[in-house]
Amino acid sequence: MELRQLEHFLAVAQERHFTRAADALRISQSGLSASIRALETELGASLFTRSTRRVELTQAGTALLTESIRTVASASAARDAVAAIRDVLSGTLTVGTEQCLGAIDLPEQLARFRQRHPGVRITLGFAGSTQLLDALATGRQDLAVLAVCSPTPQGVRLETVSTEPFVVLCSPRCALAAEKSTTLADLAAETFVGFQADWAARVLVDRAFAAEGLAHTVELEVNDVGTLLDLIEHDLGVAVVPAHFAHKRPEQLAAIPLRAPNLQWTVAIAIPEQPSPAARALLGQLETA
Repeated sequence: MELRQLEHFLAVAQERHFTRAADALRISQSGLSASIRALETELGASLFTRSTRRVELTQAGTALLTESIRTVASASAARDAVAAIRDVLSGTLTVGTEQCLGAIDLPEQLARFRQRHPGVRITLGFAGSTQLLDALATGRQDLAVLAVCSPTPQGVRLETVSTEPFVVLCSPRCALAAEKSTTLADLAAETFVGFQADWAARVLVDRAFAAEGLAHTVELEVNDVGTLLDLIEHDLGVAVVPAHFAHKRPEQLAAIPLRAPNLQWTVAIAIPEQPSPAARALLGQLETA
């Protein structure tokens, strides 16, 4: 079994398609297919079920996936460690974040990092904070900027960046807009706009309502910040969100301070206990930003 074969296997597992995986790897589809067949022959098991539209992992493929991620990540870390001794950062830095966290201007920071370390290939992905922690714990990501909303898994550490309260965003036409402050209990009759269940803001708000024995039923669920603000602006509902959201459309939306001391938005940098040299370099840059 060769490292190259595991890299090919992971590409197909991610893309669920041989042609797209071959394009991502910049090899021929026939060469990729041959590599996967050789790996299946060595293991004595089929790794994928194939169809004309997509491929899916078999039970054997699923079993191989986690260990392949760790093996490829360890090999990459070894290469990076050798490069670091030569004082030249190289390899790939996989960064994850959740939308609209506040506190860190990640595009600006990544641009600065690329200027300083042009030999590092940066990949960036967006996901909910709970998913980002899982990706770090399983070696699928090198560093993440996220909101603290769930227990930190073993092998991952957090560096807190900022903390802020939550507010209620509503249309100026909403009755709440005239209030100087409000509580979770005061919102019982409102229609809620909110993010999907794995987003940190949704996790924290659901938890805060539940702690007070209150329901928080999100009738208008979105997976991007722009749509959430549009729905609120059109007076279709209200949202309980971190305070910095109020700065996005201050003339179109009203932000009502929320009296909920146990509901806080904490942004942190998450990194493995044994980060790659490139991840350590980006962490140091973010900590001094």
